[in-house]
Amino acid sequence: MKFNHEFIKPDTIERRDYQINIANSAAKDNTLVVLPTGLGKTIVAIILIAKELKKEKNKILFLAPTKPLVVQHAQFLSEFLTIDDESIMVFTGEISPVKRQEMWAKTRIIVSTPQVIENDLLSKRLNLKDVSFVIFDECHHAVGEYAYVFVSEIYQKQRENGLVLGMTASPGNDLSKILEVCKNLDIRNIEIRTKYDPDVRPYVHDLKITWMEIQLPQDFAYTIQLLRKALSDRLKILKNIGVIESSSVSLINRTKLLDAQKKIQTEIRSRVKPPKILFKAASTQSEAMKIHYALELLQTQGVNALKNYIQRIGKEAISKDSSKASRTIMSDSNILEAVAYVKSLDIEHPKAQEIVKIVEKQLEIKPNSKIIVFTHYRDTSKYITNLLENVEKAKPSRFIGQATKEGDKGFTQKEQTKVIKKFKEGDYNVLIATSVAEEGLDIPSTDLVVFYEPIPSEIRAIQRRGRTGRKMPGKVIILITKGTPDEGYYWAAKRKEKRMHSELELIRSKLFTKFEDTETLYKKEIKGVHNQKTLTDYGKKEKQVKIIVDHREYRSKVVRNLAVKGLSVEPQQLDVGDYILSSRIGVERKNVDDFLESLIAGKLFRQIAQLRDAYSRPILILEGENLLTKRNINHNAIFGSLASITVDFGVPVLTTKDASETADLLKVIAKREQKEDKKEVAVRGEKTQMSLRERQQFIVEGLPNISATIAKRLLTHFGSVKDITNAAEEELLEVKGVGKNIANDIIELINANYLEN
Repeated sequence: MKFNHEFIKPDTIERRDYQINIANSAAKDNTLVVLPTGLGKTIVAIILIAKELKKEKNKILFLAPTKPLVVQHAQFLSEFLTIDDESIMVFTGEISPVKRQEMWAKTRIIVSTPQVIENDLLSKRLNLKDVSFVIFDECHHAVGEYAYVFVSEIYQKQRENGLVLGMTASPGNDLSKILEVCKNLDIRNIEIRTKYDPDVRPYVHDLKITWMEIQLPQDFAYTIQLLRKALSDRLKILKNIGVIESSSVSLINRTKLLDAQKKIQTEIRSRVKPPKILFKAASTQSEAMKIHYALELLQTQGVNALKNYIQRIGKEAISKDSSKASRTIMSDSNILEAVAYVKSLDIEHPKAQEIVKIVEKQLEIKPNSKIIVFTHYRDTSKYITNLLENVEKAKPSRFIGQATKEGDKGFTQKEQTKVIKKFKEGDYNVLIATSVAEEGLDIPSTDLVVFYEPIPSEIRAIQRRGRTGRKMPGKVIILITKGTPDEGYYWAAKRKEKRMHSELELIRSKLFTKFEDTETLYKKEIKGVHNQKTLTDYGKKEKQVKIIVDHREYRSKVVRNLAVKGLSVEPQQLDVGDYILSSRIGVERKNVDDFLESLIAGKLFRQIAQLRDAYSRPILILEGENLLTKRNINHNAIFGSLASITVDFGVPVLTTKDASETADLLKVIAKREQKEDKKEVAVRGEKTQMSLRERQQFIVEGLPNISATIAKRLLTHFGSVKDITNAAEEELLEVKGVGKNIANDIIELINANYLEN
């Protein structure tokens, strides 16, 4: 049975009960949909889009984290919706902002990455008041400073009662993170489905998962022994220093080595003069990580991968910017002997030939099969592709990400799209893919998925498996090398996946109770958000507080927070400072790292002097924590620089914890200046932008101990600058806030002779 709707093309969508049920629920309130890969989350979105299209003069915003996903979703909408293609527009960074603004005005559905929408919102080229529905694909990203959070906040401010749909296949197993996503996206309803639910079960195909145990060749044993000896030497040093508990190679994994690195770095940062032993520990830990990685490569990937890796370390060791760790490794006798022995080997990892046998057998059983071989490493993907090119009936192609890594040029978006198209059409029947094929992209369902190696992430394992068994029963084969990290990764993923399913069931059963427990507070927060003035409200009812920001600062988190707080932010190219809050206040913002780097480089005081000379009320905002422990700088040097900035240059230093606090501080100062003291926002030196009233007040504020408020009182009382300067002490004392000392200081300054130095 097909799904019928006036805005959905006839006979294109199969009617599935769980999709209808989820869509009906999501149409009533902002909803998070958790649905396994391959079960049609996008179909749920299309059903809801069709409902929204019945409204007049509204827009729909469909957001996805990557450009390929954006293009894929736009094509999907064009395939199923009855509206013309001009009503569906793709926004990317390649389209000019002016063109995007024109496109926004005339289209109904915009499909975009969130970063592009964020930029246009910050630049005020568009607003979301006409948007009635926003879809956040892969919405588990909506935490922290990700652009989804910013877009959602602006949407909540500019469009009251707009609908939100968040979609994900793998939300994780952390209840607090799921609740954070819900709060950030203003979500109050959750629809979770698993393949075991009654309304889903009829549409789930069988998936046969088998794992094959592979024996390491005896020829690898000697190289493994040498690498383990080299690693053991480093582990003994780290154990003696006290950053790891054991020097046994079999008891140490990558996680424990990374923990050791954190301990060492924390110790270094916490001391004014760290002892040399800590720097030795840092170098030793780096060496151990590299050797551990080499050992894992040989055991799980093979000789070819190890050769390539050692070659890269060798090049790094002789480069201009070489690290001590690389140089030490390439002079270690055990490593050198291992490298020499590996070069003499004329065999490869037995997994490689097993892949060949698996592909040959599958194509023999079903010649029109589609197969994906997943591998974690690019070197391996290249090697396997070359092997399969010699297999009869196999038409292999690599499928890798866009980044260029160690000389291996990545695939552009066009190249990725071309490979997928050829895979669909049968020009290729085997993809040898890295992680880029795990999530999101519209790769057709396959007959067989092969894991060249297990991976410890349960999310990625589920995504890999999700590439088969969509429209028909599927098969998964996992290759595991006995006695190597493969075994640990396989069982780790199994444990995590089991725990995730348990947690999902727990979350589903308890989440609404959790929502009920926090409902009153949550509604208060939401009410508070909606009661805040929107950018439109500011424009209509009162003059909006404006801040001029240097264009280099425009993509900062501070600017995002200012926009969310309802301020007008205008980018300009500033010669000095980062923010202008009024005609007299210019602000330089430095995070802790920037401040210390400027101090070390000798640029700090020159920048402060320029700030002081440019603005009558300069301010330095120092943002962040751990000023004294971030770098190996004497505490007295840091205190001395702060004292000099404040005392010698007369620039106050205000500290904030993070970008949000910085935005709050800027807002308070700007509002005080522009609304209470009626000061204009102007770039210093452009005097034509200052009114006569501004210039009068500016002059009077230059008198001793005269604030903006007292300056206005003096001008109101006397009527002109001239009458203030001619006033006697008794007349000055008649003004509120002017005491005997201030009056004496003013008279003394006005009547004193100018003395040249």
